[in-house]
Amino acid sequence: MVGKGTTLDEALNDTDPAHLEPRDRAFARLLATTVLRRFGTLDAVLGKFLEKPLPTDAQRARLILHVASAQLLLLGTPPHAAINLAVEHCRRDRLARRFDKLANAVLRRVASKGPAILAELDTPRTDIPEWLWQRWSATYGEATTRRIAEASLREAALDISVKDDAMGWAEKLGGHLLPTGSIRLAHAGRIEELPGYADGGWWVQDAAAALPARLLGKVEGLAIADLCAAPGGKTAQLAAARAHVTAVDSSSHRLTVLQENLARLSLGDSVSIVQADLETWTCAGQFDAVLLDAPCTATGTLRRHPDILHLKRTEDVTRLAALQRRLLARAVDVLKPGGTLVYCTCSLEPEECEQQIEPLLATKQDLMREPVRAVEIGGLDACISSAGDLRTLPFHLALEPPQIAGMDGFYAARLRRLS
Repeated sequence: MVGKGTTLDEALNDTDPAHLEPRDRAFARLLATTVLRRFGTLDAVLGKFLEKPLPTDAQRARLILHVASAQLLLLGTPPHAAINLAVEHCRRDRLARRFDKLANAVLRRVASKGPAILAELDTPRTDIPEWLWQRWSATYGEATTRRIAEASLREAALDISVKDDAMGWAEKLGGHLLPTGSIRLAHAGRIEELPGYADGGWWVQDAAAALPARLLGKVEGLAIADLCAAPGGKTAQLAAARAHVTAVDSSSHRLTVLQENLARLSLGDSVSIVQADLETWTCAGQFDAVLLDAPCTATGTLRRHPDILHLKRTEDVTRLAALQRRLLARAVDVLKPGGTLVYCTCSLEPEECEQQIEPLLATKQDLMREPVRAVEIGGLDACISSAGDLRTLPFHLALEPPQIAGMDGFYAARLRRLS
């Protein structure tokens, strides 16, 4: 998918790996995510053994080299297996077959000398694009940027939200009950085969992504608009808390996923689904509360979506920030006086987060910030900004072993419209 502009999920769906055994599908995904996550490092190692750069029309051969290098340097695949497979892939691919001998020679050198080169690289710095590193450094400082990068380049554990009895589900699934109320599973296997999935006891949702809906407080009986709702984790939270939810999204495909999830969870009766462009959507009245999870660059979700490292650019921040301003103004329009608005994104970029709120408060005199309290987010006071907003970073939620630590980078501001 590198160079094609498609997401990892889209690329995997297009390749239709359904004929593979579950174990092989999981390994194919592991290969893809490892290459995407560590592309800069792999490129740096390979560059030591290529006398000259590959031609521009050798993209297939280049990716075969990266996949094989990931197996050799990062995944512990025996050298003979990784090298032989790469050479065979070159020979079978008409666009790469002329590079089969080069692949054999280069990968043998990667296997023998690559680990020493790898050990000398500043891997977080190498794997994060320059534009993103510079942005984070300007916002968070160099030391915090390094911690963000290191956490972002680790594979995320699986988090789930449950309808009820979180402690019971944690014990049943062998998971870790987080202070925020989510359950973290270190070794999940196939999600569909876990107890409670088919019965609708829980849904997949990162611990950080589960926090914004909780900032609305007690929602039972309230009319709530969940804007940009799909794929529906927050909709499910609100419906499970017995709110009357109107879920609005512009994507028919994503709303189908939302509807399927609600059906599995038996939560669809209290949810009205609306396919509409939020900027032109007209509704009959206003809502007691509004949750706007705005489209963003999603730079806080690199642990789960390493393809973002290759898909996003600094101009995307500017473009999406303009859209967010328009959607935020629309969210205020549909909020009742006295109601609560939670604005959130899974971005680490200030233009998409804090810098959306201050101009809004300056122009909307009937809005006030309602600071987040640590007790509302499991006592994670480090995740509350000086302004009182939620700000999680990928290295927050330190746990042992490190493989189960961390959370997505999320921002949320809670505003109240004065009566």
